[in-house]
Amino acid sequence: MHTRYQQIAMLDDETGELVERRLEHESGEARAFYAALAGPVRVGIEATGHTRWFERMLRELGHELWIGDAAQIRAAMVRKQKTDARDAAHILDLLMSGRFPRIWRPTMAERDLRQLVWHRQKLVWMRVAVSNQLHALAMGEGVCRKKKLFTKKGRAELESLALDPWASRRRQELLQMLDQFDAALEELDRSVAEQAELSPAAVLLMTHPGVGPVTSLAFALTIGPVERFERSKQVASYLGLNPREHSSGGKQRLGAISKQGNPMMRSLLVEAGHSAARSDGELRQEYQRLKLRRGSGVAKVAIARKLAVRMYWMLRSQASYAQLVRMQGSPWATLVKQ
Repeated sequence: MHTRYQQIAMLDDETGELVERRLEHESGEARAFYAALAGPVRVGIEATGHTRWFERMLRELGHELWIGDAAQIRAAMVRKQKTDARDAAHILDLLMSGRFPRIWRPTMAERDLRQLVWHRQKLVWMRVAVSNQLHALAMGEGVCRKKKLFTKKGRAELESLALDPWASRRRQELLQMLDQFDAALEELDRSVAEQAELSPAAVLLMTHPGVGPVTSLAFALTIGPVERFERSKQVASYLGLNPREHSSGGKQRLGAISKQGNPMMRSLLVEAGHSAARSDGELRQEYQRLKLRRGSGVAKVAIARKLAVRMYWMLRSQASYAQLVRMQGSPWATLVKQ
């Protein structure tokens, strides 16, 4: 599946006829092809972006779409030669042999809510980039105020700095951008809070200290049905918070986290974990211990993973934070207050 065309391999179960061809998207050739197929068919593709229109089209035509894990599909390919035709034939073989690695997909409404959370987070990152540029301008003039630079007094000091013409223009436009981001984020935060209140899972997760509407809603949308995961380790791996490993010959070698999951969710969990450690004694103690041994960076990631595990078991057991004392990797180890 490419942005402009797709290569297909199709098998007719009744006649045994095999069809291989390329379908263009913009010309309407792809839609005409699927519309001409008699009866519902099953279509399998690799997980990729820019398929929303294709999913909607197949649903309108009454066809079934399966989306497969691209890494597992590639791992099942023995030969090193890669072409579109080979890939299409390989996917067809996986479908016919019952080995197609189908993945869970959220509903269209859930994906639209994901856009809300993603848009907010993207604007936050852009605001941070603008803030860093303003910090750099101020420090170039010997003014280092850190977070206080954006208080009322700090901003007045920033605007009063005597800068050269182009630096002054840069400061002015960066401040305008910062004001626009603040206004947009204020509106988005209200929308996220409203949507979080409508989600039972998000409401439950918000009982944990440090977990607000953004983190709770994003976690619920990212994880989906919690029954998909049998163990908390699978959740950590899904979010990319598990360590890389290259062990052999009886020697265990662990590296940094895999970062294979959603980068936005990891960022939100790190922020929420830092906030939760201020209120939760167990997390605070764990953070201080790891900070002394391994540094603050490792400590923050470890607390983020621990928080993700807690949130997972909160959803599995439907237990609020008030009931939660300690969560480990299995439901039988869960302790609740009496």
